Amino acid sequence: MTKKIILDCDPGHDDAIALLLAHGNPDIELLAVTTVVGNQTLEKVTRNALAVARIANITGVPFAAGAARPLVRQVETAPDIHGDSGLDGPVLPEPTLALDNRHAVDLIIDTIMSHPPKTVTIVPTAGLTNIALAARMEPRIVERVKEIVLMGGGYHVGNWSPVAEFNIKIDPEAAHIVFNEKWPLTMVGLDLTHQALATPDVVEKITAVGTQPAQFVLELLEFFGKMYKDAQGFDYPPVHDPCAVAYVIDPSVMTVQKVPVDIELTGTLTLGMTVADFRAPAPSDCHTQVAVKLDHTRFWDMVVDALKRIGEVRI
Repeated sequence: MTKKIILDCDPGHDDAIALLLAHGNPDIELLAVTTVVGNQTLEKVTRNALAVARIANITGVPFAAGAARPLVRQVETAPDIHGDSGLDGPVLPEPTLALDNRHAVDLIIDTIMSHPPKTVTIVPTAGLTNIALAARMEPRIVERVKEIVLMGGGYHVGNWSPVAEFNIKIDPEAAHIVFNEKWPLTMVGLDLTHQALATPDVVEKITAVGTQPAQFVLELLEFFGKMYKDAQGFDYPPVHDPCAVAYVIDPSVMTVQKVPVDIELTGTLTLGMTVADFRAPAPSDCHTQVAVKLDHTRFWDMVVDALKRIGEVRI
């Protein structure tokens, strides 16, 4: 049976690859794509999502724009990693897919409530504003969602501060809501995604696919790699967001550990930290787990296979 997902994203180079993986994998049924402010403004990331839809010939899937700012805080974006457009590097085509006229939060709620309980997984790869708003607007979705598999956080490492990851830090109040609801939640954080490096052998495999969507990914990785090298010193860029999609496809692609996780909201130096408690066996009612170790080869084979299945798309 296919895994039904809602992808909540802010494209973003790695979000774009996550969208391609979700579209190209036969085990995923992409029910909806929603956007939220994050890597760039809502307008920019929404346009980017629609451009990726054209590049991969994604049709029949509703795309909707969501929150334009965090719940409480001012907007923070990441042009030092993703550029002024949020998806700098490739020349993006003009979108042809029309946005759904619903707000993303309404689309999330409608989608979950219209499917049988425990059949829809939400995969957030951005700040958690839309997901927090959906949980507050329609609390019944918490019991109906199969699970939350998010890219965000880090139990030992941060990137937007010494201890906080970007997706959590830009809206920690939203993250606090999402992590404290009682749905099953898997945190695919930096400790895991920093293992998902686009090494030269990965680039070689993608190059061999030989299609325009594959070339698009190569151009993403080239720009992303240069920015990551300059901003954070990585020799090869870590491609974060597809890791969350990969876990939904096949959880055995990574090792996870059940631990309580909460969000720091008041620390002067630790705002947005995902505080994971590894001190003892997790309590029986623990609903959170963190990803620990990635099978690098299998993960990238999933991405390459998805690109092959998407095939050639002429723009």
